[in-house]
Amino acid sequence: MSSAEIAGRYRVEGRLGFGGMSTVHLAMDLRLERRVAVKLLAEHLADDPAFVSRFQREAQAAARLIHPNIVQVFDSGRDQGSDQYFIVMEYIEGSSCAEILRDDGWVDVPEGLSIIEQACEGLDYAHRHGVVHRDVKPGNLLRSREGEVKLADFGIAKATEQSSITQVGSVLGTAAYLAPEQARGEEAGPSADPYALGVVTYQLISGRLPYEASSLTELALKQQQEAPPTLDTLVAAVGPELADAVAIALALDPRDRYKTANEMRRALHDGARGITPQRPGGEPYATHATTVLAGGRGARRSGARAPAPATASTAALAPRKPRQGPARSRAAATEPPQRSRPPRTRRRGRLAGVLLALLALALIVIAIVVLTTPASQSVHLQENVVYTNVQQAASVLKQLISENTK
Repeated sequence: MSSAEIAGRYRVEGRLGFGGMSTVHLAMDLRLERRVAVKLLAEHLADDPAFVSRFQREAQAAARLIHPNIVQVFDSGRDQGSDQYFIVMEYIEGSSCAEILRDDGWVDVPEGLSIIEQACEGLDYAHRHGVVHRDVKPGNLLRSREGEVKLADFGIAKATEQSSITQVGSVLGTAAYLAPEQARGEEAGPSADPYALGVVTYQLISGRLPYEASSLTELALKQQQEAPPTLDTLVAAVGPELADAVAIALALDPRDRYKTANEMRRALHDGARGITPQRPGGEPYATHATTVLAGGRGARRSGARAPAPATASTAALAPRKPRQGPARSRAAATEPPQRSRPPRTRRRGRLAGVLLALLALALIVIAIVVLTTPASQSVHLQENVVYTNVQQAASVLKQLISENTK
């Protein structure tokens, strides 16, 4: 399809990526002579009114969002020649966070926080304009060569003031980054995006997901019954304050998460500086993500559907190089180091060494005197010189040398 044209204006030059419902191509805008990214709805879905409606809604929702940290939508429509729906977006020359994880395994803490804080700014802008992303994951975070981070693919986003396109109980997005309420098939509000971004933060810094499981059922159970290890127990460069800031985003109950993406950005920034996350009123957050919720709030509702099957892109995100860090508990990390005292036997050993050195020195001096003294003179040594005090022993030895060299 390298020679094809979309809508008589966009010449396709190559494929950038693909997903379950669309394929993204690099193309040249012949009218404005600039490179763009063109997303084409999969041909077998073009006759499905539900998918077409969702695809068109993506263009309408994303086109309203003009922000430095959001991929801009330029155009959308239906190509008459191929009968395919398309969306034209700005082309970001760089790497996605999925590619960074694939190639490097993880990033340093400052680099990871820079990526996430920029993503928070883009999400906060979208939420204030009534749009929930609902599919935040490493593949949808693009970093340009200049370091600017942009949120891409509002493919399942919806305007919060409008009716939902999806049916109740359907699950969208990549399973590992779904908020618990999404995995249960419930309606996902703005708080689902900070949860997914918290998972991305955790993975970027540590090189692993908060919950690692062999099946989606196991993942859902772990999500409800276990607390993931806090980042400060996995990565030496992460302090407890920053670990708490990430844990708040991963709270099981949406009410326990950040109220806005901008609030999450400030908490991460402060946490990196050793400041405990605070609520707007100054009250510290309770990090519910670090404890298992008992009973009703976090429990899976009966009859709720399991998360959607993992896609090929999910498997590709398994970190090749999990980040190494000290396996320690917070209690061990906060205990002051105990200064070890030398045992009494070690002090006695040093004292005996000093005495032996002084006695050896005395014997050497006496030997020199004996060898240099005329034969008519005699040397008489005092016997049984045993002292336990170093100063006393040294004084007696000096006197001994003086008396025997006269």
